[in-house]
Amino acid sequence: MKFLVLVKASAESEAGTPPTPELLSEMMKFNEELMKAGVLLDLGGLQPSSQAVRIKIDGKSRKVVDGPFSETKELVAGYWLIQVKSREEAIEWIKRCPNPTNAQGEIEIRPLFEMTDFPHATTDTVERAAKIDQQIKR
Repeated sequence: MKFLVLVKASAESEAGTPPTPELLSEMMKFNEELMKAGVLLDLGGLQPSSQAVRIKIDGKSRKVVDGPFSETKELVAGYWLIQVKSREEAIEWIKRCPNPTNAQGEIEIRPLFEMTDFPHATTDTVERAAKIDQQIKR
């Protein structure tokens, strides 16, 4: 099962405050553990929402809205994409994570859909999705 692990933003991450050298070292150690265990697929830190844009969609209309965005608690500062056997295993991994905000924070673990999770997906659709997945992993 694949899970997207979202590190919620903090006032510090939104201000663009970099992690301390100690925290950066702890996070790299944790990332290396994920990698060595073969569960890490991708990871990244996100720049503050002041560098972001949102595309508002209404029918065929598109509107670009520049950041920053006000609800810090709803923003994401970083992520891991992991593949593990179960939700419980994902939880156990993330409980071992150093505190990425050095303050009170939150990390959200969300399972990803697989094409086979969609009851109306045809064999053709599942095969096309598998081809796309193979192509992007090259």
